[in-house]
Amino acid sequence: PALIILFVILYFRGAGSGAALLYVIVFVLFTSLIFFFAGMPESAPQTVAFDATVSNPDHFFKVFAIVFPAFTGMTAGVGLSGDLKNPRRSIPMGTMSATLIGMVIYFALLYKLVISADIEDLASDQLIMSKISAWGPIIPIGLACATISSALGSIMVAPRTLQALAHDRIFVLHNINKRVAHSSRKTREPVNALIITFVIAIVFVLIGDVDVVAQIITMFFMVTYGSLCLISFMEHFAADPAYRPTFKSRWWISLPGALLCFWMMFQISTLFAAVAAIVMTVLYLLIVKYNPGQMGLAAIFQGAMFQVARRLQVFLQKSRSRAVQHWRPFVICLSARSFERYDAIEMLRWISHKYGFGTYIHYINGYLSRSTRDEADAALERLVHIADISKSNVYFSIMVSPSYTTAIAQVLQLPGISGQENNMILFEYNRDQPEELEDIIDNFPLIKAKDFDILILGSSPRKFGYKREIHIWITENDYANANLMVLLAYILLGHPQWEGGFMKIFDVCSQDKIETENERLQSLIRAGRLPISTNHVELIRHNPDQPVKDLVNKHSVEADLVIVGVREEILKHQRSVDVFSGYQAVGDILFVNTTESKEI
Repeated sequence: PALIILFVILYFRGAGSGAALLYVIVFVLFTSLIFFFAGMPESAPQTVAFDATVSNPDHFFKVFAIVFPAFTGMTAGVGLSGDLKNPRRSIPMGTMSATLIGMVIYFALLYKLVISADIEDLASDQLIMSKISAWGPIIPIGLACATISSALGSIMVAPRTLQALAHDRIFVLHNINKRVAHSSRKTREPVNALIITFVIAIVFVLIGDVDVVAQIITMFFMVTYGSLCLISFMEHFAADPAYRPTFKSRWWISLPGALLCFWMMFQISTLFAAVAAIVMTVLYLLIVKYNPGQMGLAAIFQGAMFQVARRLQVFLQKSRSRAVQHWRPFVICLSARSFERYDAIEMLRWISHKYGFGTYIHYINGYLSRSTRDEADAALERLVHIADISKSNVYFSIMVSPSYTTAIAQVLQLPGISGQENNMILFEYNRDQPEELEDIIDNFPLIKAKDFDILILGSSPRKFGYKREIHIWITENDYANANLMVLLAYILLGHPQWEGGFMKIFDVCSQDKIETENERLQSLIRAGRLPISTNHVELIRHNPDQPVKDLVNKHSVEADLVIVGVREEILKHQRSVDVFSGYQAVGDILFVNTTESKEI
C-alpha cells in the first residue's frame, strides 16, 4: 500500500510533492534521533565490551550485504541532478556532506546501542531502540519515515535515470526510447519511466524477504560503484586531455575502490555476483551493438592501451642492446602493388604471426598534397580492412614519396613500431615481370648501409600452393645465409596456415665435403632443436658443369616455397636480374641476403 501511495503521489503531483514530503520526513527523523540519544535505559550493562559477540553470529559479508543499501542514499542527489540549480557544485558537495554526516550518525548510534543494552538484547529485540529512547513510540515512527525516505529517493531517482538513458537512445528499439523518454505535460514527470520503476519495485516487494532483496540490491550497487571506480582509474591512466572532470579524484583511490567492490561482491554471494556481472555485461553488449556510434568503454581502453604501448616502447628503447642474445625478425615491407598482389602481405603476415613484428608500407609515388593525402587515407582504410579479414598482426601505413629510392631511404629510418628497431626489409616482384627487380637491386647499397637483412619474394601464379613443403637450398659459397633461411622456414611453419608442413634442406657441396657438411647440418639440427627429419636433409654433389638452378628446378618442382640465398658480391659481378631468373620450373621463391650469420 505504501508503495502504491508513493506512486500515485509522484504520478499525479510530480517530484515536487515528493521533495516537500522529504522535508517532513527529515524533521521526524531528526526528532526521533534526539529522543533516542536523550534516553536513559533502566538496565544498562554493567561493563561495556566493544568486542563482544553473540552465539552463532552471521558472517560479516552477509551483514554487510543487508545493511549496505542504507548507505546508498548519499548518492540520491546524482539522480536528481536535472532538478538542481547548480549540479556541478551541488552533487559533489551534497554527496560528500551526506557521506560524512551519515558516518557520524551511524557511529553515534552504534556507540549509544552498545552502552545502553546487552549484546544478546541487541541481537534478539528488533525494537530495542524504543526501550532506550526517552519516548518509545517515536522510534517506530522514525523507522517508518526512514523506510519511506529510502523508497521515495529511489522512486524519484530511477525514473529520471531511465528517461536520461532513453534520451541518449541507449535502449534497443527506437519506439522504446521514445516511450520511456515521454514526460507528462502537466508535471513534466517521466511518467512511463515511473510506471516501469513501479513494476520493478512491486516485483521486489512480492519477494517478501527483506534480507534477500537487500543482498540483490547490494550486488547491483557494488557493480555500479566498482565500475565507476574502474572507469575513473582507466581515465586517469589513459590520460585523455578531453577528460577534465570538475570534481577531481585520485587513481590510487579509484583502483582500490574498484578492486574492493568486486572482491566484496563475490565474498557476499558468488551466485548473486555472477548473475549481476552477467546481467550488466549483457546489457552493455546490447547497448554497444545497437549504438555503434558510441565508443563507450572502447575509447577508454584505447587510451589505456596507448599509454601501455607508449611506456613499453620507451622501456624497450632504453633497454635495447646491440648484442641481442636471440634474434627475431622485425620486418618492414615496401610495395606499390598492394592491391594487385597480396603475396607480400601474406609473407609478412606469416612472419609476424608469433615470433616477429611486421610493418607494411604502401608506396604512393608523388609529392605530399591534399589529393595524395586523400589517396593515402583511402588506401590505408582498404589495407586495414584486409588485415581485419585475414586476422593479421601486421601494422599498415602509407608512404608518399617522389621516388622509390627516397621512399626506401625514408622507410629504413623509420623507428620500429614495436619498440625495437627494424632489422629486415621485404620486397616483392612478379616473376613474369623481372623488370620490377631493377629498382630493388639498384638500392641494395643503400639498404646495406643500414645493415638490414633483405628478403625478395618472387611471386608466381601458384600462390604458395598447398602451404606444405618449404625447400631450402644451401651452397658451399653461401653458408652465411643458411641459418637465416632455416630460421625463416621455422617461423613460417609456425603459422596455422602452414600446419602440418615441413622444411627440407638441400646442400650442394663438393664431393670431398659431403661427409663434413652432413655432420655440420646434423649438429645444427640437434643443437637448434629444429623439427627437421634426417630424411629431409639431402646432400647433392656439386657438378661444376651443372648450374645450381637446374638442381632447384629438378628437385623443388613440387615445393610450395623455395628459399634461396643471394650474396651481395654476386650482384656486383653479374647482370643483376639474371641472378634471380632461371627458376622457371618452381613456384614462389624467397631470396635471402643476411648482413651477418644468425645463431640458431
